[in-house]
Amino acid sequence: MKKTYLYITTFFSGMVALAVEMSASRLLGNIYGSSNLIWAVIIGLILIYLTVGYSLGGKLADKHPDFRVFYGILMWGSLAVGLVPLVSRPVLQLSANAFDSLNVPILAGAFIAVIVLFALPVTLIGMVSPFALKLALQDAKDAGKTSGKLSAVSTLGSFIGTLLPVMVLIPLIGTYRNFLFFSTLLMIVASLGFLIYVNFKAWLMHGWMPIVLILLWIFGARGADKNTENMIYETESSYNYIQVIEQDDYRYLRLNEGQGMHSVYHPTELNYNGPWSQVLVAPFFNAAPYSLDSVEHIAIIGLAAGTTARQATAVYGDIQIDGYEIDPKIVEVGRNYFEMNEPNLNVFIEDGRWGLEHSGTLYDIISVDAYRPPYIPWHMTTAEFFKIAADHLTEEGVLVINVGRSPQDRTLVNDLATTIRTVLPNVFVMDIPGSFNSILFAAQETTSWDNLFANYANLITMDVNLLLLEAMAVTLTSQQPDPEITRVYSDDRTPIEWVTNKIVLDYILIGGIGDFQ
Repeated sequence: MKKTYLYITTFFSGMVALAVEMSASRLLGNIYGSSNLIWAVIIGLILIYLTVGYSLGGKLADKHPDFRVFYGILMWGSLAVGLVPLVSRPVLQLSANAFDSLNVPILAGAFIAVIVLFALPVTLIGMVSPFALKLALQDAKDAGKTSGKLSAVSTLGSFIGTLLPVMVLIPLIGTYRNFLFFSTLLMIVASLGFLIYVNFKAWLMHGWMPIVLILLWIFGARGADKNTENMIYETESSYNYIQVIEQDDYRYLRLNEGQGMHSVYHPTELNYNGPWSQVLVAPFFNAAPYSLDSVEHIAIIGLAAGTTARQATAVYGDIQIDGYEIDPKIVEVGRNYFEMNEPNLNVFIEDGRWGLEHSGTLYDIISVDAYRPPYIPWHMTTAEFFKIAADHLTEEGVLVINVGRSPQDRTLVNDLATTIRTVLPNVFVMDIPGSFNSILFAAQETTSWDNLFANYANLITMDVNLLLLEAMAVTLTSQQPDPEITRVYSDDRTPIEWVTNKIVLDYILIGGIGDFQ
């Protein structure tokens, strides 16, 4: 029994170690986002902390191979895990304010400070495996077998610790209580270890630690990391930290670090001077006169809270709109706060590429609004993806993509246009005024800018929704030259991270990241 419980201890320490890593990404993601850069820093430093823990644990175990020391380390480690969200709160609030004002020195300093907070708990947990091996090893002949068993159970625990926070606990109880959950779990394991291997009197020396955790559960579980003005709702999902902001009857959907608006709603207004309405323009690159009645089916990849769907319904009427959104919580927010309840909108909660590939519908417009640097799903930037999109367009169908850029660098626009041309020969580009967004329209050879102008001249004499005419006018006046021919992205090779990281750096240096939508 005693040796078995040592394996159980190793299992749970492995679980908590990976749970802390996954939870760290969410704790920081609310402020800094969850780009590959943030993940790289988190994973790299966690590994360094574990490395230090392995080294210290082995040395300490050789000097003091005592269960009292072993479970004492685990008690301190569990308490440190529970204290991380509380101690990090003022730093994160400082970070949020610095992000809104793009105060880079404070932002960088606060990020480093929060990362350092994980050094103590992760290092202490890292000491468990070598220490457990020392305690479990009774015969040198069994060293390989014992080491293998401990590594196996620790890795199995790590597997569960990877899934449990993201799939269950963070959406269910939030990031802060998620830390407390794993802290409490590890403290229970350590406390039972004291009772099994040492004695109750030895545990009493650490008895104040569970009391601290109880107080954290009651008083310090979840506070406001962000003092966002006019916030009326916030929640967490498996994918995002979500906020709804309301100002002057406008509602805005913000995700993660909160730079950029993913959806907008107003009870009476429809034109939000953003990229959403440009989707409506797409089919009018076809030969004039193009009839509104020709548009019957639209697909929106990156539905968010339904801004484009609402505008398309207002312009084109009761047409079929298929919206693909991978985050079910965003769909829920859209229905509750953005009136995303159009009867003609079919919502599919799934990955956009997979959903489009398995759709049996041909679309007159396919809108891809799933890009926002640095969160660009690489598998939706490749020639293979655009082939899927082209195969799901009608003969006169048009693909529309909302792309972020920086004022100094149009690499992403050029690369995507070059890639799209492998399946759709005509690519037209316009820049959204007052933003760092470009819209790419892609279609067959019969489309042109002249067609768009002719259709605009025709529609302006007709009784059509003013939103469409305004969007067409903006597109025509914001026309850009044909994009340069650069490189083609493929499922095998897509350097999207290099491109987006540079875009983000440009944003920060010029202080304009908030202008992206």
